[in-house]
Amino acid sequence: MAPPRRNLLSKDRFAFAFETLKTQNYYDPASKAPGSHTIRTLAWNPTGQLIATGSADRTLRIWNPERPAVRYSTDLRGHSAGVEKVLFHPARESELASCSTDGTVRFWDVRSKTCVSRLDVGGEAFTLSWSADGSVLMVGRKDDTLIPVSVESPSSPTMLIDGTTSNGSSRDGKTTYTALESHPQPIQTNATTFSHHIPTPTASDLHLFATTGEGTVKIMSYPSFDILHTLHAHTSACLSISLAPTGRYLAIGGSDALVSLWDTADWICKRTVSSNNGGAVRGVSWSFDGRFLCGACDEAGSGGNGIEIFHAETGESVYTVPVGGGSNTGIPAVAWHPSRYWLAYSTTNDGPGSGGAGGLKIVGAAGGSL
Repeated sequence: MAPPRRNLLSKDRFAFAFETLKTQNYYDPASKAPGSHTIRTLAWNPTGQLIATGSADRTLRIWNPERPAVRYSTDLRGHSAGVEKVLFHPARESELASCSTDGTVRFWDVRSKTCVSRLDVGGEAFTLSWSADGSVLMVGRKDDTLIPVSVESPSSPTMLIDGTTSNGSSRDGKTTYTALESHPQPIQTNATTFSHHIPTPTASDLHLFATTGEGTVKIMSYPSFDILHTLHAHTSACLSISLAPTGRYLAIGGSDALVSLWDTADWICKRTVSSNNGGAVRGVSWSFDGRFLCGACDEAGSGGNGIEIFHAETGESVYTVPVGGGSNTGIPAVAWHPSRYWLAYSTTNDGPGSGGAGGLKIVGAAGGSL
């Protein structure tokens, strides 16, 4: 069962409450030397009982946040190059997808500890986004091509996924994964996310948001890929994007070290926030209540002073998470827990003797008042 949702924190109480939380470190023995095990991607499952980490050295591991010893984790093996992105299915707590520059997208079931389907997407895959109901997974390749994957599941969500064939489909009665027609984009496309809408017979289309190297975000209709609107968000490349759990704001991170917040009702930029550390914002994550957000930057020095947490409604910096490490520390990934004020993050300096413990850390998992 998921941890109970805590009382919502106000801006004025946030720092006082958050600073009481204790940070848990998760050491992966695969980390053999500084920089060898940089965790590029983090993802919580829907209940917050598991968190996945994907690393540059091909390691894909599922952790139990309340049992930090590596023997309680699950190592999922199969990728032949670094793991670029990992995401749990939005409605199935034991199922997840990962992509890699090895040209594949893999689907996993934590219960059976196996890869249940593998799709060759024809190029280096580095981004993923699920639709709210899990029926579509959008894959982004480094050659600026988007590939939707149709996910057709059996009626029972408890069935194990197995019996896959080499083309990514499954035997009757099992979940099937089908790569659909690819959609090359005319400009650099860096990240995508879907709206929270779940298709209905009268409103079957989804909204897909895609960041571009020209500083814009394209709002497209899915499955047609027709452009509905373009947000002129930043003066340089838009790198990351995240829709608040409440659906009120769309956060866009740019190479200009800014995060812009857009009101989804009128698509007007309400404010921008920026960390004192600077650096390109390659990841953005929202707290479960949509009140607070923070960004990730893997550039050396960007995490030296900690991770700044911002209040969405005012843009104020309300707390800075000390991350340890030296002046060269970077923060490749951040991810808020789906139902409580826990914050997971990774750092770039890892391995024994590197001057600072890297790998996965979770603020709150070691105890505190929240």
